[in-house]
Amino acid sequence: MNRTASNLTFALGFFALAAGVVLARANPATSYESSIYTGTPTTVWLCFAVALGLSVVAAVAARGRSQTLGIVLGATTVTSIVSLPVLRNYRFSGMGDALTHLGWTGDIVDGLLSPHELIYPGVHSLGATLHLLGGIPVERALLLTIVVLFVPFLIFVPLTVREMTGSPAAVGVAAIVSWMVLPINNVATHMGIHSNSNALFLVPVVIFALVAYLRRRSTTERLPFGISPYSVLIYLSGIALLVVHPQQMINVVVLVGAIAGIQFLARWRFSDHPMVDQPTTYAHTIVLGTLFAVWTVSNERFRSAGVGLAEGVLTADVGASAEVDQRGASLTEIGGSIQELFVTMFLDAAIVGVVAALFVLVTWLGWTSLDREAASFVTYLAIALIPLGGIFLVYFVGTPTMAFRQVGFIYVLLTILGAIGIAHVIGGLSRVITRPGANAVASVGLAALLVLGLMTVYASPLIYNPSQHVTDEQFSGYESGLEHGADGYSHAAIGYDPFRYDHALHGLEGEETLSGATAATGEADPDELAAGNYTGAYHGLDYYLIVTEYDLTREIEVYQELHYSEQSLEGLGSDPAVDKVISNDEFEMYAVVSEDDDE
Repeated sequence: MNRTASNLTFALGFFALAAGVVLARANPATSYESSIYTGTPTTVWLCFAVALGLSVVAAVAARGRSQTLGIVLGATTVTSIVSLPVLRNYRFSGMGDALTHLGWTGDIVDGLLSPHELIYPGVHSLGATLHLLGGIPVERALLLTIVVLFVPFLIFVPLTVREMTGSPAAVGVAAIVSWMVLPINNVATHMGIHSNSNALFLVPVVIFALVAYLRRRSTTERLPFGISPYSVLIYLSGIALLVVHPQQMINVVVLVGAIAGIQFLARWRFSDHPMVDQPTTYAHTIVLGTLFAVWTVSNERFRSAGVGLAEGVLTADVGASAEVDQRGASLTEIGGSIQELFVTMFLDAAIVGVVAALFVLVTWLGWTSLDREAASFVTYLAIALIPLGGIFLVYFVGTPTMAFRQVGFIYVLLTILGAIGIAHVIGGLSRVITRPGANAVASVGLAALLVLGLMTVYASPLIYNPSQHVTDEQFSGYESGLEHGADGYSHAAIGYDPFRYDHALHGLEGEETLSGATAATGEADPDELAAGNYTGAYHGLDYYLIVTEYDLTREIEVYQELHYSEQSLEGLGSDPAVDKVISNDEFEMYAVVSEDDDE
């Protein structure tokens, strides 16, 4: 393609991207959206599809300036997709930990909480900074924080692959695989205000610094006292990761420690090998491990998590297998299946993981074109997966949620290894057919995997998990309900404990916990509601029953009345013991007087 045609092509791509962003901004969400995918106008997705299609082809087939423009176009488009809650003017997104994080951020802004009092203050501090500097609401500042922390992932995955291999083909594929956002699994890692997930997107920065430190041994790049600038980057990025979430920091310590162990064995076994010539990571392992220990061991929440993990490991009926069985049974009841859900959520990740595994194998057999130093980097990451996988197994037995968080970290490494492996597959295919033919096949295949990846970046009914979009009406309803409720009345919701909204609206005033409300709250008993016994649905006490549009969508449309029926909720309006006290388009609250009070 000549320069003029290339310029016109990229002009079209960037115009399509800009048009998509403008159209998304011009069509804000006006009510609760169960799916940001269906809520966003189709024309927006068509514009993004054009931009991504051109960027995939350029990243695979082009080189030099054109490949760089293609990567920039694709990365910007994916960032725009991740930014849709901001572009479409969501009040907030996230109804679990995210609401508590919102409360902590508000406490920091109000001076009720110092950042260092939290074990992971990174997200909250950045959100508070954006709020104070930009003059924007705290909720919007946190939504922007998601985007700010996400961008390094798109930048440093291809940079790391370039540093490892020096191959433009691998760099282009790495960019595309990073756009799939494989570390997000929507089981325990999420695209939202979720510190553990947000920390995953900083991990490639540390890996890039590690690879650059190992590869670049020239004294011309040294700081005073012979310090490598990449050592400084390792420490600074490690500290940033630590304050965003320590769990991902300990994984980095394991990674760096594994590299140090491999280097030690290489020096004992070989006299002529790139690993022997590379600078060691012994000091980095000690420094990063010490930082982690000092920061976390004295923290009560960290100690409690450790005790909980140990109890889970020693308890036979706790584990991820039991949780999978339970969810599989629930899916069957509503017409779904684990197999169907796996294909939707994990097929792209499974393919990339298999390619990564096979690529490591053929690298060790010496069947790739990698030079010895590039192969050593592959070995470092591959062997580090062994202890990281061991941690996953411990979590799998003891704390299922933590196991899927560990999978998120593992997929940061598999994104890098899988991308290099796919690039080698394309190279091999080009020798069987032709280079243009191989590029065409690769572009179609990667585009299909990219669609799979992007369609599950956010939760939606497609994966039986409706969007946790928080509207103005929901905030307003909870604010009125929590502030003006009568003494002695608890607040109950269907399938969801509303204490998180209390955190979001009133803060936690320094409490370091993701459990335990500052108001009396809970969940209404589904069996009692189904029987029409509204007065006995909450421990026989006087209570307020809260029903939001999110609750109805989740329980009636997505879960197909698995726990709560539409008929049982319709009876609220005619029961003499029930009074509707707050109502808007997204929120209803009923005052329910117990049977004892009726008597």
